[in-house]
Amino acid sequence: MALQGAPLLGAILSIGTLTPGNMLQVAALMGGNFCLVAHVFVFNDWSGIEGDLNNPRRASATFAARGLNRTEIGYLALSLLALSLLLFGLVGETTLLVGLAIAALSALYSAPPVHFKGIPLFSSALHFVGGALHFLLGYATFTAIDARGLAISCFFGLVFTAGHFTHETRDHESDVLNGIRTNAVAFGKRQSFLAGLALFTAAYALLVVLALSGLVPFVLVLAAALYPLHVLASLRALREGLTYESLIRLQGRYRAFFAIIGIAMLAAALLA
Repeated sequence: MALQGAPLLGAILSIGTLTPGNMLQVAALMGGNFCLVAHVFVFNDWSGIEGDLNNPRRASATFAARGLNRTEIGYLALSLLALSLLLFGLVGETTLLVGLAIAALSALYSAPPVHFKGIPLFSSALHFVGGALHFLLGYATFTAIDARGLAISCFFGLVFTAGHFTHETRDHESDVLNGIRTNAVAFGKRQSFLAGLALFTAAYALLVVLALSGLVPFVLVLAAALYPLHVLASLRALREGLTYESLIRLQGRYRAFFAIIGIAMLAAALLA
């Protein structure tokens, strides 16, 4: 559900006047995005099932543990992708092309022959581009991709990439066990965590600049008030040794912060 936010915000920030016709387009966009996000998660599970079965924290929740085989999950992933592209095609050509690009990035990240997940920094580049495209998926539905759209998309790309640095820090032990060379494995947990915090800092700063420049609603300058809370939560995780449990708590907190930012952005755009 959290990953429905970026394209919805992109659509609302570019839609202009709400009409029954463009609301139907938004509904098709969100249906397609829901299927696309589901495809990305299912495809990632399909690709990484061996490692998940080797991870004590994940093994019991895998599809294999629930009586499903890899072929069935592969068909599910393909079906979700086909349905998402069908819905995007109903929305428009540009939306369909952006959806295809996101699916291609997912394949580069997860697919066994390429598996950019295990290539430090390249995996982060994929997340930045993917996060930006996720916003542009909605933005391009109602207007051409312009400088404003690209600038706002960088905020979502930074947040997505920063969150993944934290995610890799959390999964450091299991990735070492499975021989996956993520950023945290290659450079260390602390370095990966601090890189994520630096990118979060850049995201908050960019949002304030966008608000002051009038590219997003001005009320979003108040998002800066959440930044000290984010830093305090991060410092607490550092003091606790960046354990799996401490990072889970941190992720819950900063996801709540960005949910607040997203709701404020949506409400301000609709009121405008």
